[in-house]
Amino acid sequence: MVLAAPAMGAEREARACAAFYGALGIAQPALSCLRCLRQFAGSTTKRCKDKHLEEALLLSRVLSEGLQALGEAETQPLLRCVLAFQMEATSSSSSFQKLEQIVTWLAVGKEALLAQEVGALLAGLVPQSEGFALLAASDTWLPITPAFCSSPGLLLAQAGPSCPRYRAPVYCHTGQTVLLPLQVLSPGDLQSVCMFMEESSLGRQHWRQNLAPLLQCLVTTLRWVLQSQPTPGGTWGYLVIKACLQLFQVLPKDVAPLVWSRGGKSETLQSLLGLLLGVAWGKALNKDTRLLAGTALSMLVNTAPQPQDGASAVLTLFQLPSQGTGELKFGELAVEVPPDLEPDGLEKLVLTRGLLTCCKVDILSCQLESFTHKACLLLDVIFPAVCALTKEQKDCHYYCFQACALWLQHLRESLPAIWRLTGTRVLAQDTELLRQLTQLVWDNAETPVEGVSEFIHSSFRLLLEIYHLECQHFQDQERPLYRQMLQRVVLMPWQIKARYVPLCAIVPYVGSQQVLDTYPDLPQHLLNCLSTNHLCPAAAEVYKVLVRQQCAEWQEGQQGTEAVLAERWALCWLPLLSQALRSPLPILQSNAANHLLTWTLQQLPATQAPLASQFGGWDVASLRAWVLLLKAQKSMAGSLLLQGEALERLSCCLSAREEGVRLAALGLLCCSPSTNRPLSGTEVRLLREFLPLNLNCDSSSFRQLLQAAVRKALVRLRDSSLAQLRGKVPQGSQPGEEEGQLAQAVGFVEWLLQLSIASLSPGSNYQRKKTALLLLAAVLETCTDTWSPDRKKGQPPRTMATLLSYARQSGCWDFFSQPNLLVLLSCLQDSTNEIRDLASELLVRYFPATFPEPVALALFQLAQHMLGSPRVQEAEAGAVLMKIILQKSDSSTMKVCHLEAKAAPVLPNRGLCFAQHLLHVLQAQYAAACQDLLQAAATAPMHGAIAALRQCLLQVPEVAASMQAAELAQSWQELLTRLVTTARDITSFLLGALQSQQGPGADEQAAAPSFADMGNAIGSLITQGKGRGQEEEDSVLLSEEHSLILTCCWVSVKEIGLLLGGLAKLLLAPALSAGSGPLLSLPTLQTATRVFQEILLRCRHWGAVEGCSMGFTKFCAALLNHPDAELQAIPQTVLEQGLEALSGPRSSSITRRAAGFPMLFLCIVSGEAPALTRPLLTRCIQTLLALATMALPQDWDQTLDLPQVCALHVLQTLVRGAGLGGALMRHATPMVALALRGLGSPCWAMRNAAIQLFSALTSRLLGQQRSCGEGCPAEGVSLQAFLGQHPQLGAVLLGELEAATGPTLGGPCLRPALHAILTLLAQLQPSADDPGSPSAHFLEPLLGLAGSPIYAVRAMAAKALVPVVPQPQRCGLLLQLAQQLPDSPGQVRSHNTVHGCLLQMQALLAPTPGTSGLSAEALHPVALQLEARGWLLTPAQRCPLIRATFLQVLALLPASFSHSFTQSIYNAISTELGSLPPRGKPGCAKLQVGLAVLHQTMARFVCSEAARLVDGEQIGAACSLLRQPNPDVQLAVLSWVISRAGGTCEELEKALGLTLLESLWLVLRERRDKEFLRLYLEALLHLCRDPSSWSQEASCKLQGSSAACLKMLLHVVEAECPGPDLLFQALCSASLLLAHWFGDEASPLVERWCTALEECSRSASSEVLRLAAARSLQMAGADMVRRSLHAACPSLVPVALRLINVGIHLLQDEEQEVRHEASGFASLLRQDPRGLLQHSCIFVQDNVGLQSLLQLLLKEFGEYPETFNSLLRHLPVLDLRGIVEELEANKATSLYKEDEPNVFAEPAVLAQQLLPILQQLLDKAHASSPLRVSALRWLAAAGPSVLQDLQYCRHHWSQGAAARGGMKALGCSRLHAAVAVLLVRAQLVAQALQVLGESATTVPGLGCSTQELEQELVLVQGLLVQCGLAPVLSQGNAPGEQGPPSGAA
Repeated sequence: MVLAAPAMGAEREARACAAFYGALGIAQPALSCLRCLRQFAGSTTKRCKDKHLEEALLLSRVLSEGLQALGEAETQPLLRCVLAFQMEATSSSSSFQKLEQIVTWLAVGKEALLAQEVGALLAGLVPQSEGFALLAASDTWLPITPAFCSSPGLLLAQAGPSCPRYRAPVYCHTGQTVLLPLQVLSPGDLQSVCMFMEESSLGRQHWRQNLAPLLQCLVTTLRWVLQSQPTPGGTWGYLVIKACLQLFQVLPKDVAPLVWSRGGKSETLQSLLGLLLGVAWGKALNKDTRLLAGTALSMLVNTAPQPQDGASAVLTLFQLPSQGTGELKFGELAVEVPPDLEPDGLEKLVLTRGLLTCCKVDILSCQLESFTHKACLLLDVIFPAVCALTKEQKDCHYYCFQACALWLQHLRESLPAIWRLTGTRVLAQDTELLRQLTQLVWDNAETPVEGVSEFIHSSFRLLLEIYHLECQHFQDQERPLYRQMLQRVVLMPWQIKARYVPLCAIVPYVGSQQVLDTYPDLPQHLLNCLSTNHLCPAAAEVYKVLVRQQCAEWQEGQQGTEAVLAERWALCWLPLLSQALRSPLPILQSNAANHLLTWTLQQLPATQAPLASQFGGWDVASLRAWVLLLKAQKSMAGSLLLQGEALERLSCCLSAREEGVRLAALGLLCCSPSTNRPLSGTEVRLLREFLPLNLNCDSSSFRQLLQAAVRKALVRLRDSSLAQLRGKVPQGSQPGEEEGQLAQAVGFVEWLLQLSIASLSPGSNYQRKKTALLLLAAVLETCTDTWSPDRKKGQPPRTMATLLSYARQSGCWDFFSQPNLLVLLSCLQDSTNEIRDLASELLVRYFPATFPEPVALALFQLAQHMLGSPRVQEAEAGAVLMKIILQKSDSSTMKVCHLEAKAAPVLPNRGLCFAQHLLHVLQAQYAAACQDLLQAAATAPMHGAIAALRQCLLQVPEVAASMQAAELAQSWQELLTRLVTTARDITSFLLGALQSQQGPGADEQAAAPSFADMGNAIGSLITQGKGRGQEEEDSVLLSEEHSLILTCCWVSVKEIGLLLGGLAKLLLAPALSAGSGPLLSLPTLQTATRVFQEILLRCRHWGAVEGCSMGFTKFCAALLNHPDAELQAIPQTVLEQGLEALSGPRSSSITRRAAGFPMLFLCIVSGEAPALTRPLLTRCIQTLLALATMALPQDWDQTLDLPQVCALHVLQTLVRGAGLGGALMRHATPMVALALRGLGSPCWAMRNAAIQLFSALTSRLLGQQRSCGEGCPAEGVSLQAFLGQHPQLGAVLLGELEAATGPTLGGPCLRPALHAILTLLAQLQPSADDPGSPSAHFLEPLLGLAGSPIYAVRAMAAKALVPVVPQPQRCGLLLQLAQQLPDSPGQVRSHNTVHGCLLQMQALLAPTPGTSGLSAEALHPVALQLEARGWLLTPAQRCPLIRATFLQVLALLPASFSHSFTQSIYNAISTELGSLPPRGKPGCAKLQVGLAVLHQTMARFVCSEAARLVDGEQIGAACSLLRQPNPDVQLAVLSWVISRAGGTCEELEKALGLTLLESLWLVLRERRDKEFLRLYLEALLHLCRDPSSWSQEASCKLQGSSAACLKMLLHVVEAECPGPDLLFQALCSASLLLAHWFGDEASPLVERWCTALEECSRSASSEVLRLAAARSLQMAGADMVRRSLHAACPSLVPVALRLINVGIHLLQDEEQEVRHEASGFASLLRQDPRGLLQHSCIFVQDNVGLQSLLQLLLKEFGEYPETFNSLLRHLPVLDLRGIVEELEANKATSLYKEDEPNVFAEPAVLAQQLLPILQQLLDKAHASSPLRVSALRWLAAAGPSVLQDLQYCRHHWSQGAAARGGMKALGCSRLHAAVAVLLVRAQLVAQALQVLGESATTVPGLGCSTQELEQELVLVQGLLVQCGLAPVLSQGNAPGEQGPPSGAA
């Protein structure tokens, strides 16, 4: 697009102004102001521009006083300069306004001078005469083409000496020179016209005085734009219309005479009107331009002096489409209607929306004289147009419903005038207008178009408000509309969001009580909505509206004080809020707290008391809800007093196992309504305790929320500290506390900094490092003075430097120290991109601009090395390192790295130099690969260098800026050309290598090779690389050589795709310098296109295809949105080639053998601009539909893809594409019809492709399934809304259903598409009860499918019936279905029909999630019909499936039957189950299909009835089923027990549990079936899950068999191989028995049990076994440890120590569930270990549990020598010397790295945690202690090796080894762990030497004293700190404050 003015205009004025004011007395403020203005002009981000303008505005106010004392000559240069900047800022309203304020301040006292300068400036925009001016040497006028109009290279030229004023673009993309007519305003000029008219009073004054020339210029410009038709997406025409609109709006009195006065009629304005009409009627291609034209026409109507004149003109406009050619009268203006006017339907929307947007109310409501009745525009002209638009314009839903909402708004405003005009009600009850309005809003209430729902919502409110006003005015008390709407809302499913807005609108008119009485399920439905994110705001609004209404009603009745209001509120809403806040669903808790709780406390503060009484317990749910309540109170009160029980409860919450509870408690600590309120001492202490224990949490959301909470605390500390430094007393502080609070704040930040840095060691796990980086980011963002232009929030305060100075004077806050830098550099070598990216972001954003030269050199060498690694993660890390070096380097760094010598002789830019170097590396690697691909893949694969090029070229802003520099353009162009050529060669080579073709010149195949072909090609490459004599035998598994070549090929290809796509997006989008030419030439882009085609057509690897597709999508988008027609044609050509290849004959399978072929089409059509009509997508889909519908050939080959099949696969890919959602819906109906037709194809490939396409279409049509938490159903679309959105599709589906149920000749006819249609319908939600709904037509076909001979069709038809039948109609339909059931066996005509009918009844009776279902009273008639057909349950009905289904129906309405019928059900079940023989017994009845299903259904029915009735007889019957010899019945009962987790009655659970215990010995002895035994044990564990459920009666059931059962269970665990699932149940069952039985013979069993736990807890064991060990530990381990502490059981002490060690090991398990179970064991022991076990224990977090176990060992078992030895086993002994030697050997890196058995474990962190415990144990090793012997033995074994390792470290790292391999060592996790453990062991040795005294001198190999060892340790640690291998020694972070221990957990 053409820019507004030369970029140097304002800059030249600024330089001249600076020279002028340099010698004046106001030089300093004037120059400062000019500097700010120049910085504003040079900034690229809005934040920077606003900042500089604010500074300039402040300076202008100071400067104004000095200018007032000077004359006009001294003021004029500055005014001109500011106006020049203002002229260049017309694209930003905010900047223009600030500059207007500046110039106004500067012109105080000299307003006339300012008016003169503004007039002179604007006069140059609108020339007084027409003509052309010539630019450049050519004397030929060249017409503008679309390619020129929006070219980034187009500029406007200023006046030259030979031409006083001309306007001409000088350069286009092809370098041509173009001229414009003199009176054609450029887009920049139009922006200036608009901005000065809108924001400048002097500008409006000038345009008023020069209205005629301005109108002439607008006419000339608009005519020229319409004739030239610049790019459709351009803004030129839009700006012309905008200028017209603002002219009519700002100067209506000046425009009116030109339109409405016969004497003042303007021919120019008449021409302009004709042009505006042409735009509105379709001469402009841009829809937004047409809509704005409608608004401009309406604004012109507003200038009418009389409303009737304006109304007459509007009526003429509406009659224009039917008028045809002729003359159109608009006031006194007459416009000829052109004969080529072709309305497309959009003109009605343009005109209607324009009128409703801005037309005056008196014009819309005045009487129209041409009508026979009393008519007005609003009712008789515009409303019919609005109704028609909502039905016709499906592509403009947003604007159509915006017009509907605007119409209702105008109707409300016009009511008095319309009443006066008509004398009757507008919305009388039975009027057509009311019917149409209500139908319109209800039909579109569920529309999925973004933004439409808001218009529908406002339409509901306006409709009810208008209705209310009319009822008041005409004194109508009936008001049936409210009742009808409320009833309709109640009948809608709760999942439909559209029901809640009308409900909110109705409440004020009918009252809260009527709503609650009519809608009793509302509280439950609100709970459901609160657990669904997208429904939550609507539900919260309903709650607020109702509570507000209730309070208003109660206060009107004067029914008491605030406490009484709170009591009344509690009666209605306390259960809802309490249930939500105590819910186990996190989403429900947070939504209730955020949306309801705080608002409730604000409205009714007295509700705090009833809420607090609900949450007084110590269970997890109560604690979580209590914390949320306290947080809400704190948000209002500002602070809370934490002491006593409140502090104890908060501490429990901070250590709780549940993440949600901990986060809520943390949020309570950190939040405050005011940011300058300091943290209290208690809050700081709790944070210091909490944060180290929560760094290694698994949950990503926990880490994000943790960072957000800590950021709030840091902001409070910072702002309160700044307030104190300014001398203010922060909120909540007392005078005199400032110094202590300031030191506390500085100390806490320093402590957090050290904690974060210490946690970033490579020895830490991913979770700890990620959390530490997030916390470090919060610290740097909050507590540094780094200003980030791209951030809207979170910028540092202006006085931040004061606080930084204070902190650094205290020796704190050295954020950018060398150790901190080294730690972050070590993170760049991490194997995960999340850690690398976050660390690199912190380095770039906050750390100094350049690295020290030694660091930069070592980093560069490491990056070079890592780029050559075959491992993808290491190569990506090398690429990140290269990018960081580029961003943190200068010219001296380039010299040190010798990059300048390697690059071209003269490369003045760092980015260019770096890119040149990387390109040389890539070319060298490519040359090596051509020689020996196997060797190159192992030592120098290309993907690292390509990734480095991608990151350096695309992700470094300085590089992108250098590409726009004119002086570097040629160098960049040459480099990029060579880069694309190299990428082409590499792609051809790698893909050819996999096809046994070498070199870029090899012939390309049309499709990708098969796996066999690739295997043979790779085998030959390996043979060539290793030599003929080293051939290996064939193996099923891929060798490492195979994997090396595959990785090299696929990853390199993927990186090439990403690189080329990113380059196109970067280089084709921004405006480059004029005259430099494009950096990517047309041949280069064509080469890149061929590369993409080759990858997508010849590649098999989905990862490579996906990466290439991302790049190709960017590539196509950049080309298609570029103004150059040649570039736009490239994707179009590729699409045509693809379609041609798809439809043509082929000799190989494309879509199956090349996964990228369908992606080729998706990438191209995804690149089209969404705002346009997407012609490529339309062309693609139409071609594919035509291709897919072609008849299949008679002799098709099943080994090849048919064109029809290929078309279906491509369509499926398009449907699944994320970026085409709305655009594809226009083609949904033909695609669904095609898929349904394809399901019946004789070709299996066609059917397979069709079902995939239908599945994709179903997901797209039904929308994204929104998750709403466990146990809560998701929202869906109702059938009525679905049919309203896709009416043609509804006809297709209905036609297929009717065809399936119609009469057929020759027996049943299979309908392959039927099941798919039923599946789609079953996923919809029920509709509201609307007799005229199109969904009613589906009822009869679905009912007819009950008799289908196919079981799956009957079952799915029953499910599909549910959304078709509204809730009020269900009872009637159920009665109808029940009556159709046969009364006797003789009436059965079709068993299928009976079965299908029962299935439909079952589906309709099944309770909808979140609803109470149909009442027993309503179902009583249905129950009577079923009682009359009770024979269907008896053996008289010979089909077991029908009997089972009939029983399932009966189970859904048990409360509706008579007692006698209920008894008959029990008798039938008892008779059936009582006569069952054991399976397999001779003489059994013959086998019947479905008999087992019947028996299982009966068993489940008995159990369910026993749980419902809690009847002793029924419970006994349920228990007797477990003794049944039939296994089907037993399995049914066991499965029922397991499936009803927490959902049955205690009496039944107890009885079933006792029955299972009684039969346990027998079941274990027989062990007839492993699956049965697993279910049996699982059910037993489920029933005994609560320890309190074990009774004396349970022990009696096992009397005498406990030991035998335990032995058999342990035998299963030890000797048999039952599989992990059964082993899990067996071990847990053994633990259950052991926990409740402990006899004299138990000791050997306990030993065996403990051994089994140790075996299962090993890291190498499966997750299921480790979980079994952890759960067993929780069930019986705590009791064993407690027993060992009693004097009667000293023999259990070794077992207790072994169990605690197992617990310590499991608390470091990599699976969170295992750790959680193990934390239960630790939590039980946190109570008084010598007291009784309390079962109401609060389970603690894993790390808290680990600490408690260590403290337990120290406190209770510290005197036992086994304790010391067992803890030492947790300290790994690592070969430090071997690790260092291996690191420095620089061996070739293998492709695969051996996985650690436990990636979560952190030996270094655990060593730091064990250190104080072991030291305290050593302190107990006095002379007579048995611990002394163990300590001396350990010292003799470990002391010499520790001393040797320390000496090796001192020698190695003091000899310059750090310089040789320091950077590589920084990222070695094994080395860091070895160093950390060595330092801990060394401290233990020093402690042992000191404690043991003379005894230690006899240890051979030590030969040093404690003091000497400590000195050696300090020296070594200092050397390691300098190399970044050890944390910095803590030297205190504030007076009296200690930092964290290194590696703190």
